[in-house]
This record gives sequence, C-alpha cells and structure tokens, in this order.
Amino acid sequence: MSKYLSTRFTNLETYVPGEQPQDMLYVKLNTNESPFPPAPAVQEAISQAEIRLLNLYPDPECRLLRQKLADHYSVKIENIFLSNGSDELLNFFFMAFCDAEKPVAFPSISYGFYPVYACLYQLPYTEIPLHENFRLDPSDYCGIHKNIVIANPNAPTGRAISVAEIEEIVRTNTSHVVMIDEAYIDFGGESCLLLTKKYENLLVCQTFSKFRSLAGGRLGFAIGNPDLIADLDKMKYSTNSYNINRLTMAAAIATLESDGYYVNNSKIIQDNRAYTTSALEKLGFETIPSEANFIFTRCKTIEGGALYRALKSKGILVRHWDKPTIADWCRVTIGSREQMDMFLAKVREILEEVN
Repeated sequence: MSKYLSTRFTNLETYVPGEQPQDMLYVKLNTNESPFPPAPAVQEAISQAEIRLLNLYPDPECRLLRQKLADHYSVKIENIFLSNGSDELLNFFFMAFCDAEKPVAFPSISYGFYPVYACLYQLPYTEIPLHENFRLDPSDYCGIHKNIVIANPNAPTGRAISVAEIEEIVRTNTSHVVMIDEAYIDFGGESCLLLTKKYENLLVCQTFSKFRSLAGGRLGFAIGNPDLIADLDKMKYSTNSYNINRLTMAAAIATLESDGYYVNNSKIIQDNRAYTTSALEKLGFETIPSEANFIFTRCKTIEGGALYRALKSKGILVRHWDKPTIADWCRVTIGSREQMDMFLAKVREILEEVN
C-alpha cells in the first residue's frame, strides 16, 4: 500500500477471488465454472472476420445482443442492461441506488463482494443473519425500507427461496430497489424474472459465467424497469462506455442460439450434484440441499480448512473460508463425472489417513 492511497481506502478489505495456482495441474472445483466448453456455434462465432474488427470499438449500446436477450426472455430491449460480468452490474447497483439516506441490506453469509462494495462507497449496510442450516428467512427483509441484495440460490450455501417469497420482499419495500442475484438460477432454481413486469423496484441479475460456460468472456446482465436500466446506463457511461467487447458480444449471441446445449449440460451437472452428495453422505458428510452448481459440505472427522489443504496437496481445489460461522464447511463446484470421481477418491484417501 503506497503513501498516496486515499485514507478513505486504508481499511478497505478487498474481495478475494478463488485461487488460480499455476504450480501444477489441478482439478478446479473452487470457482463454480462450468466443466463444459462453450457450444460449437460459440467457438465458430469467434471468427477471423470478427477478430479483424478488433481495431474498431464495439457498439456501446450493444443493440444486437440486447435485442437477442430481450427476445429470449420476452421483454423489451429497454428492459436489458449489459455489464462486464455480473460483478460490474453489482458495482453499479451499489453506486447508483445506495447512499447515506438509502442504506443496503444483504445476508451475513452470501457473496463476498456485497460488503466490499458497501465499504468501497462508504455506505451504511446491514448484514442479516441466516437461520439454522443456513436458511434465509424472507420475513427478515419484508418492510425494512432499505435497498436489498439477495443471491438466489445463495452462495456459498446453494439454498434458494421461492418466487412468492421474493415477491413479498419486493412488494413490502417499494420505495427501495431490490436486486435478486440469480447467478446460479439455471441449476434447479426458479427465476423471478416475470416479477420485473409487475414491480418497478425489482432488478434481476444474471451471468453468462456459470450455466452458459462463458466465465472468461465476462458478461452479466440485468432485467428490470426501463427507469432502473437508465440509472444503470448512467453509471456505465460515467465509467466505461465500451464495457462489452466485440468477441464477447459475438460469443453471447451464439450462446443464446444454442440454448439446448446448455440445458443438457445443466441436467448433467444436477445429476452429478446428486451423485456427489449421496457419495459424501455415505462417507459421513453433511451437505446443505443445493440448487446451484456447487455444494456446501462438511465432515465431522476433519475440519474444513484441513480438508481443503489436504485436497489441494492431492491436486483438488475447493473453496474454504476462515469465517467462524462457516469454517467447518467447504464449497465444492460440481464438475464432470470424472472430476467428481477424482474428488471423491481423494476424499476417501484423506479420511483413511485421518482415521
């Protein structure tokens, strides 16, 4: 940290992404990426002709892609906002809608970027505790008269709440914006996108990183009332008007034209999730019911940090946090059946060594 850094940021704790070590070839089950490559049509879309246009700026309005998304979700183009990954979208949410008079609330155990953004913009915020077995109680958010961000399904737990429960939260906080972060919705959850046609204070955030196998392309999007979208556009054009590059736009359009490929991949991941959960249960693990492409699990015979380190030493990466409320748990991304079998084999080895 240099002596020139503003004192506003001296105590800022940054978000820590999942590690990407390069010292050996790992089975990566720590960053919730898809184990499947983009659809063949997506790979073809990154053509030499498109690459030759990289000397030109992309369309700042991203009209072709926004229209494609609007058609896909049966909304209008003015209901669509595009961002450089959903993290940028979340950043704009905190920037645009939250201040000293409009504080923000989110679960105490959830996506780690929420408190980072709140601290970055020096916002008053409330972390609302989860209940037993990491359950989110919607009544904790009803009528609190604050901006709200909820990941549904939640991360790192994988639990989801119903559309009816989300509607009650939105309905009872109409003077504030409710953001539902649906990064993992396509692995078994039910989207609340239809509610954006009923409530002007609801923003739904999704990403191409997980279900659509485009984590390296960095594309997120929001669907909501045109006035909210215009507010987000104001943030975009005040920071980076060309936030979506040409190749990502071409890849995303082809992605939306290959929906069946991704739906099939999601079914495989859901099957592998059930398979892995069942196998871990037989080994004495407790796993939270998940509707995401990961599971949150723990074993009574080995502490979470020790399991994480032992797996890493054997070439398997999972995610672990030292936060006391979740230190016993590890988050495990669901990969291919081969990857999950390798993970389970190493878990068995570790348990034999411990015992």
